[in-house]
Amino acid sequence: MNSIHEVVIIDDHPLFRQGLKDLIAMASERLVVVGEADNGKDGLELVRRLEPTLVLLDLHMKGISGLDTLRELKAVYPGITTIMVTVSDDAENLTAALRAGADGYLLKDMAPEALLASILKTSETGVMTLSDNLVNLLVVSLREDLLSKTKETAKLTPQEFNVLAHLKEGKSNKQIARDLDIAEGTVKIHVKRILKKINVNSRTQAAVWAVGNI
Repeated sequence: MNSIHEVVIIDDHPLFRQGLKDLIAMASERLVVVGEADNGKDGLELVRRLEPTLVLLDLHMKGISGLDTLRELKAVYPGITTIMVTVSDDAENLTAALRAGADGYLLKDMAPEALLASILKTSETGVMTLSDNLVNLLVVSLREDLLSKTKETAKLTPQEFNVLAHLKEGKSNKQIARDLDIAEGTVKIHVKRILKKINVNSRTQAAVWAVGNI
């Protein structure tokens, strides 16, 4: 994809904001930073005014927290891709951000090239990205709740299992449709039914459920 994604950075650390802007400017022609804010209130106003396609959001900030900022962003602008970029590898923060609708959760201590690659992957494909060392943390954190529905009691159809297997690999609806040679709209219907049958609220939770069940 060659489209340019306009980015707003909301982070109360000026050095990190500058470093992220420099990284994006030097390493990517597909992202352009159009605005930055050091708090959630100003960040929300920037998003309202600039209508970016991507928001990079810190978790811990003065005033409105990153989580509350995320919740308001997703409530008002559900189509904007929002990635948390934080120092927190706490399981509670991670799951709270994903449940609030975060499209990715990346740690600030990632190698710069890995951080940029993850941001690009999510902005261009819609596939959720997590820092590598957070995947197991997420699985452990959610497993107790998600495994309450077993594959026997969920009663998924063979095709739903096929779709779920692809979800587990982090594929988008378009990718699943291509791989299974079915319409993208059909994939959306399958995903909706899968979430209902296994009693979860998101594709990420479904992927975690799949780890223990297929």
